Amino acid sequence: MSETRLLLQSSPHVRDVSSVQGIMHTVILSLVPALIAGVVFFGWRALAVTVVAVASCLAVEAAILRLAGKPVKTALVDGSAIITGLLLAMNLPSNLPFWMVGVGAVVAIGVAKHAYGGLGNNPFNPALVARVFMLIAFPGAMTSWPVTTCNGATDVLTAATPLGIMKMEGAAAAMQAASWWDLFIGNVGGCLGETSALALLLGGLFLLWRRVISYEIPVAFIGTVAAGTAVAWLVDPTKYPDPLWQVLSGGVMLGAWFMATDMVTSPVTRKGMLLFGVGCGVVTCVIRLLGGYPEGVSFSILVMNGLTPLIDRYVKPARFGAEAAQAEGGKA
Repeated sequence: MSETRLLLQSSPHVRDVSSVQGIMHTVILSLVPALIAGVVFFGWRALAVTVVAVASCLAVEAAILRLAGKPVKTALVDGSAIITGLLLAMNLPSNLPFWMVGVGAVVAIGVAKHAYGGLGNNPFNPALVARVFMLIAFPGAMTSWPVTTCNGATDVLTAATPLGIMKMEGAAAAMQAASWWDLFIGNVGGCLGETSALALLLGGLFLLWRRVISYEIPVAFIGTVAAGTAVAWLVDPTKYPDPLWQVLSGGVMLGAWFMATDMVTSPVTRKGMLLFGVGCGVVTCVIRLLGGYPEGVSFSILVMNGLTPLIDRYVKPARFGAEAAQAEGGKA
């Protein structure tokens, strides 16, 4: 008589072949077009700031792990510190002093990441925490934007960003300073990794293709910014440019594709992701259109990071079998 054996295992029974290291390396590849665009339009200084940011993040990560008595090599090769360094650099002007970049790395890795327990435990995006800290600590340096090499950029030649011009001089001056095409390819002033919508779109589509991110957050974020700025444009076109100009300018594309989609600090359900993206878009529009600061992407993502636990709590799906059990209980 044959013997039947049952194999008992803990859930989940369906396993994904993806790994933390594989996902991180895919994100690193997706940021290459934006980095290339930054070097093309801002020169070697953009590459130097990026190298300093990545090296500083790796150094801070290694120092903290060593002090904590944790394995250093494994954490460094997983790519998380490299991504934090890359995203930090993308959010900085290319003429920022190197020592300030190092301060940003300490805040991103030491405060925003390891103070909460390390990778997977941080409630806020580390690179954005560092950027906001630096905006407060070094406002002059963080808002001194070099013009692009196509317009004769040097280490001392600076100009306002398109959004800054919009805030100070209105829509006509802003659209004259930066056309749709300039914003699309990246021939405008701003942070070294946020100016080229084309490069960021290529990287974002690559992440979608590799299924590292899903469409909900980017589409909801960009769509909400487009809708909100369209209303403002219709109300007062002399003050606010059209919605396409608004979507292509500032940090919307960088934030929507690479910052808001951080799987650690964003919701886990599709409905939650849509709410998260809409919230990011609404806060961005409020700050950009009604506030004193010309851009609100960084602040909007951090605000929604803080609301992520609430979103996950109130939109979580019912447990398998819960609805049937409740129905039977009601009949009884």
